[in-house]
Amino acid sequence: MTSPDVYAEEPDLAALATLLADRTRAAFCLALLDGRAWTATELARLAGVAPSTATSHLHKLVAGGLLAEERKGRHRYVRLADPDIAEMIEGLAARAPQRAVPVRSLTAVRRHRDLAFARICYDHLAGSLAVAITDAMTTEGYLAWDYGPTLTAAGAGWLRELGIADEPSEPSMYRPHVRTCLDWTEQGLHLAGGVGASVFRHAVEESWLVRVDDTRVVRLTENGREALRLRLGLLDEALTAG
Repeated sequence: MTSPDVYAEEPDLAALATLLADRTRAAFCLALLDGRAWTATELARLAGVAPSTATSHLHKLVAGGLLAEERKGRHRYVRLADPDIAEMIEGLAARAPQRAVPVRSLTAVRRHRDLAFARICYDHLAGSLAVAITDAMTTEGYLAWDYGPTLTAAGAGWLRELGIADEPSEPSMYRPHVRTCLDWTEQGLHLAGGVGASVFRHAVEESWLVRVDDTRVVRLTENGREALRLRLGLLDEALTAG
């Protein structure tokens, strides 16, 4: 007879779901997809809750392994624990039911449009532009899909032409070489993993993409449009926010 003190382990999916079942905690996780570290005060302001309420929610997210803490001087910051968590949040957002939210100004309309076009997903690009880039890389033969997304020899050569090393952006930690996220606004796949992060970092360094204030939105510059037309054959409709 088995002793009641002997236990086996199994995934507690309900515990994970409970962490994200609260709208404030879910809003925090979506905001942290910008890849930055935030303070509890900043997140409280974003969600419209008291700092003490935000701190309580953040303790639960850290204890649940979704967020990690870091300290800078006297200040405490939180960020998504790792790229896998970011891709999980983006994937869940893509599968979540849509709910209506009030849009009360033209500024808010533009913000939603720009977010759908080009935004940060932790350390790589998301939005319709990211999906168009992934599709174009497939068309050009830089990505193959026979056994999941794989960088081809032609793709490795293309990266070298751009001056991008064909290796994960953080070699000290495990990171999938090529991976995709299900884009929550486009319901299509965009490039992630080490290659996705390297391509995004290169685009920022070359000023093809410029971050818009302290948001997830990034702006495609005229140099970026020209580079993507030349390097991937993207058409104007893919290079413009809808």
